[in-house]
Amino acid sequence: MENRYQRVLLTLLCCATLSVQAQEDAAQSPLEVVRPQVERRDVRPAAIDRQDFEVGTFAGLLSIADFDADLVYGLRGAWHVTEDFFLEASYGLSQGDQTSFEKLSGGAPLFEDADRDYTYYDLGVGWNVLPGEIFLFGSRALKSDLYLLLGAGSTDFLDDNWFTVNAGAGYRLLLNDWLAWRLDVRDHIFDRDTFGEDETTHNIEVSMGLTVFF
Repeated sequence: MENRYQRVLLTLLCCATLSVQAQEDAAQSPLEVVRPQVERRDVRPAAIDRQDFEVGTFAGLLSIADFDADLVYGLRGAWHVTEDFFLEASYGLSQGDQTSFEKLSGGAPLFEDADRDYTYYDLGVGWNVLPGEIFLFGSRALKSDLYLLLGAGSTDFLDDNWFTVNAGAGYRLLLNDWLAWRLDVRDHIFDRDTFGEDETTHNIEVSMGLTVFF
């Protein structure tokens, strides 16, 4: 009987000794920290600068009321106040051809050649009503804007000067972060009394151009 108690006590003593030894080993050995191996991506932000000013040239056709359509060309400059609105100044040159009466009568011209020079300048407000993107070749995205314009200025034509209101729309496509292609349609509206009575004339301009942002 005593031998049995001795064996039980010896077994408990061995277990206690092993438990203490295991705790000491665990306390002495440092914890192994698992560090995740995360592959970092090299992210490059889009190379878009804050360029608020836009200048460029344009050329197209101007249909002058009672005259034939002729070449028009000039300069434009804009200040983009916000992403939605901009202020724009334009200066254009053209020339009035023969009137319908001159063509039909075949007589002497009604106006001197120097008086047929058509010059205008105006200042307007533009609204980017439909900004967006187009994709070329399935991968390259180009920023675009469909905008509306309303402005006022002056027109010098037939040796006289008239207050002019202009309204229109345009499409701008940014070829890169500093160069844009533009298509514009505008109506230059002014009253004149060239043929003896006051009349409101609509002079339609269609033009294309390139502009630079800086």
